[in-house]
Amino acid sequence: MADGSQGTVRCGGKPKGPHQKNRLSAVFVKSAPPGRHFDGNGLFLLVEKNKARRWYQRLTIHGRRREAGLGAPPVVTLAQAREQAIENLRLAREGRDPIEERKANKEALTSARRTPTFAEAVEGCMEKKAPEFTSEKHEKQWRSTLGRYAVPVIGKRRVDEIDANDILAILKPIWMDKTETAKRLRQRIEAVLRWATVAGYREGENPARWKDNLAERLPSPNKIAKTRHQPALSLSEASVWFAKLKEREGNSARALEFLALTAARSGEVRGMTWAEVDLANGLWTVPASRMKMNREHRVPLTEGAVTLLRDLPRHKTSDFVFFAQQGGKLSDMSVSAVMKRMHEAEKRAGGEGFLDRTSQRPAVPHGLRSTFRDWVAEQTSYPGELAEIALAHKVSNSVEAAYRRGDQLDKRRQMMAAWAGFLLGESGKVVPVEFGHG
Repeated sequence: MADGSQGTVRCGGKPKGPHQKNRLSAVFVKSAPPGRHFDGNGLFLLVEKNKARRWYQRLTIHGRRREAGLGAPPVVTLAQAREQAIENLRLAREGRDPIEERKANKEALTSARRTPTFAEAVEGCMEKKAPEFTSEKHEKQWRSTLGRYAVPVIGKRRVDEIDANDILAILKPIWMDKTETAKRLRQRIEAVLRWATVAGYREGENPARWKDNLAERLPSPNKIAKTRHQPALSLSEASVWFAKLKEREGNSARALEFLALTAARSGEVRGMTWAEVDLANGLWTVPASRMKMNREHRVPLTEGAVTLLRDLPRHKTSDFVFFAQQGGKLSDMSVSAVMKRMHEAEKRAGGEGFLDRTSQRPAVPHGLRSTFRDWVAEQTSYPGELAEIALAHKVSNSVEAAYRRGDQLDKRRQMMAAWAGFLLGESGKVVPVEFGHG
């Protein structure tokens, strides 16, 4: 066919030599080097120097050479790009202009469905992610960081108008001083904009992505962030602190005592139900749905922990072990408040309070897990891997992975009994209590 005739289409830019369609493969698309890579039917994969990729098709329509953008992988797969390229050829041969028709369709869709603001997109993303949140606290953290830092800056902007400069305006003020918060905030903004892209409200690269984007404009968080651990109770003060805790009354104090004995997380203890507890065998089984690693965790209970649970009052309508006044779950603040009051009481008595030995900040409940880990490392011969299992930490290497194929329950029972003895100020090896069946 000659150029310029009605409906004539010519693919441009193809390599010289025999014509060959479907030259690319899905594997190649994922790792293609920078440059233009021809597939057939005028379809090209363009890979920029920064590894950004996009599909485009060269066409000659009504005698005019045109380029049609077809999206970017992985959102648009190789198969989808090929399908669209063939459809464009078909439309052009019918005397139609696929590029102009696509623009018209997009404008009609935009007018029929309003593009949401970033604040509205946050709600859409949160609704989609709801089943993924490991706890109510996790969801609140997402809302809190986005609501505090991002929404005031770009909340009223349409998602298709947001660019990298907007993201930098949010992150730069806190990047150096609140690096960990800023790092998580960036990830959450990226997730919101990814939702908006998949939902069809925006196109192109995500302006909040790190690699080959913000990484070139912000210092690496790994090089500027100093890990700020949760303030931990000093080993030298552990038994004194624990004795004073046992003198305090209330469910919050008992929850903190149980947390100390088990080295568990606050959320795991506060969400604990009687259905998870086997008092006869001294065992607490936390379901995967309530664990940070989304994996069931068995906790051996010492004699003191079992006695504590047996002496607790039970709510008539609530199954929570450590229930709030109305029967619901205790708040994180209520448990933290016990530790804060203990610190303040110690200061009023003329002491320094219960401080982290390194940062000199008042110890907090989560820091008790660090105290337990320090005790294992500094005052016992128990292997560190056993402590990591007790803390339900993420496996960090293949050695621990092999070690953790079983949860070492009996060995951990001995270790936790020794830990309880340490908290009680007892010297020497603590013999674990044997629990019967039934």
